[in-house]
Amino acid sequence: MSRDGITGLVALAASLVLFALTLDLKQHPMVPIGPGFYPRIVLGVTAVLAAALLLFDFLGAKAPGKKDTRYGLVLAVFAIFGVYVGLLPYLGFRLATLLFMTALQATIEPPKGVRGWIGVALTAIVTTALAYYLFERQLSVLLPRGRWTGF
Repeated sequence: MSRDGITGLVALAASLVLFALTLDLKQHPMVPIGPGFYPRIVLGVTAVLAAALLLFDFLGAKAPGKKDTRYGLVLAVFAIFGVYVGLLPYLGFRLATLLFMTALQATIEPPKGVRGWIGVALTAIVTTALAYYLFERQLSVLLPRGRWTGF
């Protein structure tokens, strides 16, 4: 079993255990969607993807070759996410998410030229607006307002 298979096995086991723990969460009679609804969706998708990773590891024989390790990119993404979480209370959801999406896209695949930056900006704006609309307006989830911006 390769590292991918071990990772799939660990992720599958963890997601199934956590999914089982969400079954004990009490449903409030006045709220149609209980506290375990969204965690069950995330953990269910995680379990399916982990099982797929495990299955692909068992079915596919990988030829040894040069691995493209990009640990610097992984660390940069974690750093960007950490800064995003730290800035949420100060800038608010909309502005912090816009900056996060822009920085994340530019880091993962640096844009080339003006058209690339326009694509990054449009994607960040649409993603932020869609997330805000879905969570704040449709699901009535209170998203953080910025201490510095009030926005």
